[in-house]
Amino acid sequence: MPDFSSEITVKHIDSMGDDARIASAARVSTKGLDGDGGKVAGLVRALMREGHTSPFEHCVMTVSVEAPIFVAREWMRHRTQSYSEISARYTTLQPKFYRPNEDRPIVQTGKALDYHREEGTIRQVVVTEHRHKWTEEEAWKNYESMLSEGVANEVARNVLPVSVYTQFWATANLGNWFKFLTLRDAPNALFEIRQGAQQVDALIEELWPIAWRAFHDFNGKEEQ
Repeated sequence: MPDFSSEITVKHIDSMGDDARIASAARVSTKGLDGDGGKVAGLVRALMREGHTSPFEHCVMTVSVEAPIFVAREWMRHRTQSYSEISARYTTLQPKFYRPNEDRPIVQTGKALDYHREEGTIRQVVVTEHRHKWTEEEAWKNYESMLSEGVANEVARNVLPVSVYTQFWATANLGNWFKFLTLRDAPNALFEIRQGAQQVDALIEELWPIAWRAFHDFNGKEEQ
């Protein structure tokens, strides 16, 4: 039987550069290739405040992400990132499906781009849980049945819903990770992708604390 989860998981694979690298990249424009001395924090903050983003592009981070397909497809709209994803053409997917937990509001009101999320009635909660469970269990049975009959992976996968989990790597420079956070950690962002964005945010805080603080100070974002 399938496993059910409401978790979005983001893990650090590797990274390049630190806060000092950002400052050094900025100083190249005025002091040449050897102009990498001096204070870091003030310069990094000034760059962020004034919107000079190219020095941040000299730092890079790769993460692994495990998320349902509907989250992955929205994540991959960020075409400035590089991706490698598990292929359901060449391998059998794991029986893991997304199911909203009790903290996930399931009703939206208002207009597109300006709607609000609400918890929903007890009936709506029960219907949501039941339909997820039934659909995902039946889909997995059909998927396994076709595979057992020798049907190709790339055909059998067609019966799986977008709630099935996928795994991928995402690589981007720090400037583009900040752009990702601006959109995907916003209050009106998709609930599930915001969970992933907040984990990216935590990784950036650890790796580039000065740049992270500047980003939050000058982009109207509160510390998580």
